[in-house]
Amino acid sequence: MNASPLVIMAGARTPFCRAGSTLADFDAVELGRHAASGLFTRTGIDPAAVDETIFGCVAQPANAANISRVIALRAGVPKERPAMTVHRNCASGMEAVTTAQEKLAAGQGEVFLVGGTESMSQMPLLFRHEAAIKFALLSRARGMGSKLRAATAFRPQDFLPLLAIKMGLTDPVAEINMGQTAELLAREFEISRDAQDAMAVRSQLLAAQHRDHLREEIVPMFSGRKEVVAVEDDNGVRTDSSPAKLAKLQPIFEPLTGTVTAGNSSQVTDGAVAILACSEARAQKLGVTPLGRIVSHAYTGCDPERMGLGPVTAMAAALGHAGWKLSDVDIIEINEAFAAQILAVLKCLKDPASARKAGLSAPLGEVDDTQLNPQGGAIALGHPVGATGARLILTALYQLRRTGKRRALVSLCVGGGQGGAVCLEAF
Repeated sequence: MNASPLVIMAGARTPFCRAGSTLADFDAVELGRHAASGLFTRTGIDPAAVDETIFGCVAQPANAANISRVIALRAGVPKERPAMTVHRNCASGMEAVTTAQEKLAAGQGEVFLVGGTESMSQMPLLFRHEAAIKFALLSRARGMGSKLRAATAFRPQDFLPLLAIKMGLTDPVAEINMGQTAELLAREFEISRDAQDAMAVRSQLLAAQHRDHLREEIVPMFSGRKEVVAVEDDNGVRTDSSPAKLAKLQPIFEPLTGTVTAGNSSQVTDGAVAILACSEARAQKLGVTPLGRIVSHAYTGCDPERMGLGPVTAMAAALGHAGWKLSDVDIIEINEAFAAQILAVLKCLKDPASARKAGLSAPLGEVDDTQLNPQGGAIALGHPVGATGARLILTALYQLRRTGKRRALVSLCVGGGQGGAVCLEAF
C-alpha cells in the first residue's frame, strides 16, 4: 500500500459517441468542461476545493494550448489554481490520475480534478509542409507579378489534406498503423477471425446488457442542430451484434490476408471523463465516502510493432508494486483496442511460451471470462484516446461498488510501444 494513497471521490463522463455523430460539434474543451461541471454538480463539491487540474488529451486543439487549464477555468476552478495537460497516447487519461498520485505523494496538492478528453471528430486536416511554404510566399508577395508567380507554384497535390487522425494512428518508428500492429499479433499468436469476432460480439452484448449501469457514469449532453435531443448513452453499442453479421465485414488494414475489421476493433470516438481525487484525510473532511483508492500503478515499454502486448508487463509491474497476484483481483478491465490485441494479451497471461514472447519469465495466470470487462469494452463503448484510461478506472470502481467486490486491475496498450496498469481497491 502506498504511504500516501490517492482516493477517488467520484467521477463522471460524457456519453462516448462515434466520431462524426452526435457529439461531433463539441470540441475537446467543451467535452471536458461538461464532464467536470457535471461532476461538481453531482457531488456538490465546490470547484474552489481543487488544488490542481490534470487532464490527458492526445490531439490538443491549436486554439486551446494546455487544454486542462481551459477546462478548469470554464468549469469554475479558481484562476489561482494551476493546471497541466499530460500526454501518453492512449494512456493519457490514466496518466492524469497517476500524476495526481505522484503529486500527492510529493506534497504538491491534496485535491485534484483529473481526467481525459478527446474530440476525434475535430482532429484537423493539415497541409503538407511544402504547401505551407508556398502559402507563406504567397502571403508575402507584393505586386501583381510576384503574387502571380507565387500562385502558379502550387500543384494539385498541395491541396490534398493530410488527415491528422490517420497520422496520429501511425507509428513513426515502426512505420505501420495501429491496425497493422493488431494484424501482426493475430498472426504471431494464431488468433483466428472467428475468435476476434466472438470477442467483439461479447463486448457489444455485455455493453447492451449493462446499459443502465453504464448510464450511472454518464452526465447527459444535449445535442442537435435542427432538433436538440438528450444524449444519455454511448451510441456505439450494437444490441443486435452477431458472428454472422461481423463475418460480412472486410478486413480494413490488410484487405487481402487480414482478419482485423471495423467490427472487431475499437471505435473512433468523442468523449471525456472527469474524476475528483484527493487524500483520504481530505475526503473525510469533505464528508465524502470515496469509490476506492489507487494501490499502485506502472508503465512499461515494448516493441512498437507489438504495442498491443504492453498490458502484459505493465500489469505484472503494477501487481508487483501492490504485492498482489493476478488471482487476488476480482475485476479486470483491459482496453479493447482490437480483439486480436486483447486475445493476445490473455494468451500471454496464461501460456508460458507466449508470456516469454511478451517479456515475462512466467505467466501471471488465466483471466476468468466473468472477470474481464464485465460491462463490455472499447469495441462497444468506443475509445476516445485521451479519455479511455480514466474511463477504465471509473468503470472499474463503479463495478466494485455495485458488486461489493474489493479489487480491480485496469490496463491498456499504448501506441508507440508501451503499457499502463493501475491496481484499485474499493473503499
